[in-house]
Amino acid sequence: DLDPQGNTTSGLGVAKKQLKVTTKDVLTGEVAAKDAILETEFNNLWLIPTNIALATAEYELYDLFENDELPYRMRKVLETVDGDFDYIVIDCPPSLGTLTINAFTASDSIVVPMQCEYYALEGLSQLMISIKGIKKRYNPELTVSGILITMYNPRLLLSLQVMSELRKH
Repeated sequence: DLDPQGNTTSGLGVAKKQLKVTTKDVLTGEVAAKDAILETEFNNLWLIPTNIALATAEYELYDLFENDELPYRMRKVLETVDGDFDYIVIDCPPSLGTLTINAFTASDSIVVPMQCEYYALEGLSQLMISIKGIKKRYNPELTVSGILITMYNPRLLLSLQVMSELRKH
C-alpha cells in the first residue's frame, strides 16, 4: 500500500493504528520488504501495510537518497521479493508525487481507475502525459494495461458521454 491514506491496508482488515512496520519503513531502508509483508485473511493475498506516517516519507526520501536514485527506490525494494509473487499490485496516492513516480518506475504496467465524470476525463489526459514522461525518463517498459471505470451508471447521460469520449481517444 503506497497511499498514505492506507485504504488498501484497512480495506484488507489491518488496523492501521497498531502497525509496527509500514511501507515507509521499507522505503527508507529501516526494514527489509520481506520482513514487512503481512498475510491477509484473503487466500494468496499479502500486504505491505501503510498508515499516515507514509506522508512524511517523501521528505525523508529526499534526505536519504540522491536525486538520480530516488525514483528507483521502490523498484529496488520490490526486486528483493519479486520472485516470491505472481503479481505485485501497488495502490498509489491520487497525486503524481515522489511515491507515485516510484510506483510507476517499479511497474510493468498500470491500470488506471477513473470515475465516470468529466473532471476525471481531464485528469486522465494529464496523467497520460505524465506517464509518457516517466516512461521516457525512468521506465521505458511501462505500459497502460487499461482504464477501470468506476461509478458507471448506464442510465445517466453523463456516464454514456464520458464512455464515448474515452472510446474516441
